[in-house]
Amino acid sequence: MKSTGKKVVLIGTGMVGMSFAYSALNQHICDELVLIDIDTLRAQGEAMDLNHGLAFSSASMKISPGDYSQCKDADIVVICAGVNQQDKESRLELLGRNAQVFCSIVPQVVSSGFRGIFLVATNPVDIMTRITYELSGFEEGRVIGTGTTLDTARLRYLMGEYFRLDPRNVHAYVIGEHGDSEFTPWSQALLATKPVYNVLEDNPDKFFFSDLENISNEVRLAAHKIIKAKRATYYGIGMSINRIVRAILSDEQSVLTVSGLLRGEYGRRDVFIGNPCIIGRDGINRTIELTLTKEELEKFHNSCDIIDRCFSDVKGRLKKASPQGEGFLKASP
Repeated sequence: MKSTGKKVVLIGTGMVGMSFAYSALNQHICDELVLIDIDTLRAQGEAMDLNHGLAFSSASMKISPGDYSQCKDADIVVICAGVNQQDKESRLELLGRNAQVFCSIVPQVVSSGFRGIFLVATNPVDIMTRITYELSGFEEGRVIGTGTTLDTARLRYLMGEYFRLDPRNVHAYVIGEHGDSEFTPWSQALLATKPVYNVLEDNPDKFFFSDLENISNEVRLAAHKIIKAKRATYYGIGMSINRIVRAILSDEQSVLTVSGLLRGEYGRRDVFIGNPCIIGRDGINRTIELTLTKEELEKFHNSCDIIDRCFSDVKGRLKKASPQGEGFLKASP
């Protein structure tokens, strides 16, 4: 990894990638940002557009289009590349096509000599992060997915509104799959230092658990509502990527609900899933195993099972694929 300067390479200059890039520019998150896209002309145009705003920014970033050779000395490679879901296409079919895309991207990054940290945002993010891990051969702490970072931010925002409290003083998490099986372990939720269950007990006529469950459901359905209204989500996830990148580059040791590999936590292994992790310069330094209730643990295992099944299915599809798919299989344990 680089010892001087802060360099990030972004692969995929669609709306998610560029929302991250715009956020990174405004917060001066790094010293150098390289944009890579299969559409090289688009990457050039996006770099030009961002550079033209430098005069209005406090940042002095170097922003340029590039190729995979420039990953060599990068601190972080952010992957936002992927294909759009086609009409009547199943989630698994979409996953298969995105897996093929990654079979092309990840080996090229590794071949450049890159030894930094992979950060994956492409959906379904837990499985795409596992695929990146298998293809790269990197140790697990240096392959991270955005996980339920955005879902957790949505939860804290809605809880802040409900309890009339600054969301930064809400300590609650969404964990599990970044998808329909994600959930909120209310046993772990705090308002400042007070458990949310105690807040409900102390205010039986003001706050209700049914309202909290409605908030949890609203978080889970938020992406669907946004997509229905504007066809895609990108600002929130772009800022989530930015938050994780900042935690890494600044060696913050912050707790974020990223998608990381379980190594025995909750009795599970070899599955990437959203869970609180301590993030610093070397990626995931530690996975925090929460003390879940029996019901919450069942929900977590259900989420793990769903991710495992999807990964097994896409691995089977790639078995019939081209040499890229075969390379993926050989990299898998």
